[in-house]
Amino acid sequence: MSVDAYFATRPASDRKIFDAVERYVETLGDITIDVVSIGVLIKRERTFAELRPKRGGMSLAFLLSRTVEDDRIAKTLQTSAHRVVHYVDLSGPRDVDRTLKGWLAEAYASSPVS
Repeated sequence: MSVDAYFATRPASDRKIFDAVERYVETLGDITIDVVSIGVLIKRERTFAELRPKRGGMSLAFLLSRTVEDDRIAKTLQTSAHRVVHYVDLSGPRDVDRTLKGWLAEAYASSPVS
């Protein structure tokens, strides 16, 4: 599915959130954007972040090798001894700020490559 097709039936604000995230992660290096029915997967070789729609915005999940303690983190999920998924609710493109970009850069840098 294309990005345009995915966002065609979603609120315009969701597309703006995606655009803000995409603009930033493209500065990190080689990435792949895979659009699937449940959301948008952002990959290096493996998925390091994903956007999923939710009421009033989108949820951004990203993988780190540590647990972040911050009020913006809605929840975390320990997936292995060294990988933690963090979830942040985004209501608009302004939520893609310096702090969030730092987490995305860290997620990209810690994403395994072969």
